[in-house]
Amino acid sequence: MAHAAQNESNSYERTHFTSELQKLQTGTEVRVAGWIEDFRDIGKLGFIILRDVTGLVQAVLVGENLQKAKSIPRQSNILLKGVLQGTKSKNFPFEIKVEEVFVFSPASLSLPVDPTGRVESNLDTRLDSRALDLRNPKISNIFIIRSNVLKLIRDFFLENKFIEVNTPKIIGSASEGGSNLFSFDYFKRKGFLAQSPQLYKEQLVLALDRVYEIAPFFRAENSHTLRHLNEFLSVDLEAAYLDYYEIMSIVEELIKKILMHLRDSNNIESENSLIRGNALNDLISNPFPKISYEKCLDELNRLGEKVTFGDDLSDSSLKKLGEKYDKFYFIVDWPLSLKPFYIHEKESHPTLSKSFDLQFGYLELVSGGTRQHDVSKLKSRLVEQGLSPESFRDHLRVFEWGMPPHSGCGLGFDRLMMVLLGLSNIREAVLYPRDTSRISP
Repeated sequence: MAHAAQNESNSYERTHFTSELQKLQTGTEVRVAGWIEDFRDIGKLGFIILRDVTGLVQAVLVGENLQKAKSIPRQSNILLKGVLQGTKSKNFPFEIKVEEVFVFSPASLSLPVDPTGRVESNLDTRLDSRALDLRNPKISNIFIIRSNVLKLIRDFFLENKFIEVNTPKIIGSASEGGSNLFSFDYFKRKGFLAQSPQLYKEQLVLALDRVYEIAPFFRAENSHTLRHLNEFLSVDLEAAYLDYYEIMSIVEELIKKILMHLRDSNNIESENSLIRGNALNDLISNPFPKISYEKCLDELNRLGEKVTFGDDLSDSSLKKLGEKYDKFYFIVDWPLSLKPFYIHEKESHPTLSKSFDLQFGYLELVSGGTRQHDVSKLKSRLVEQGLSPESFRDHLRVFEWGMPPHSGCGLGFDRLMMVLLGLSNIREAVLYPRDTSRISP
């Protein structure tokens, strides 16, 4: 029985991904697995184009294997056992001479989307069949790049002495005093889904000094646009003994490292991507501009956009600014009245804050600043914003235990990927996006 079980297990065993075959000599026996992208029958010979997540390989079939292949639908999941040999094909440097064909799972003859990409489908149809949509290499490449960039981010933080943390996503109060939270019954109490890790990461610098988190967060905004989602991935960092200009430097260095990685990997296919040519090299070489909020007002008023001090910058205002500053740039020193209670004022100009947003054109990617670490001022700011210090009692008491000065920010990772890959809709950069109309699959 044990021997039979071992043989059964071996029938599923893949020896190589298709991308690894080029390293092998002809005559090597291989077992590759994936899905049938194409099949051609030319009489006594047949050819399967098999694709896996790493690439394509051509396989040649004769006799019984050819007859078997004729009945297997395209996109079926199979394993091919055979040996590598030379080929006359112009598209492949070698091929597999097939000895055995294992069919793991036949595909339906009627698929909701064409995974080869030859027949286009609208985004909603693709998202409804996302697992199949990912067989299109242009689509799967987005998420391979996401994975690589997330690894790079973690490596970057590790190199800079940050500790990765995991804060709660189920919370008992509105963490920043905002109203855009999802609420639900939590064992006869009211619970919320966290919209950011802000208060927790501030508390954690008390002992851990530098922390970061990469995690999903939730905002109950009834807004259906090309750049908004109700569940999004955020990259948050908080660091003791750094001010907001030093946090801006960290953010800029991180983004430039990502740009260099993507440039050097040379695997971007989108024509709209930043990852090409002199424009990319300029972004890496030159500092990101820093423009004060007040200078933005001057620019906008010259452009005919009437904005007065204390006004937030509307989409139309940011789009006008984005026409002049069409790549990465910081807007710094926002009015204190526009910022949450935990943002520190500028000592020299108390109506301004030590804060910044990183923009790409009109699109906000990062928001951050120096945090207020004086507990008495925190309480005053809460009252000024119509919030009850008692509601933040657990948070405020941490500041009585020797809180260091600190700064931090949050980066919208999905938006960043949208920008870097030249995608027109943020949903293209997310496996299973959640918005006002989509909660499945």
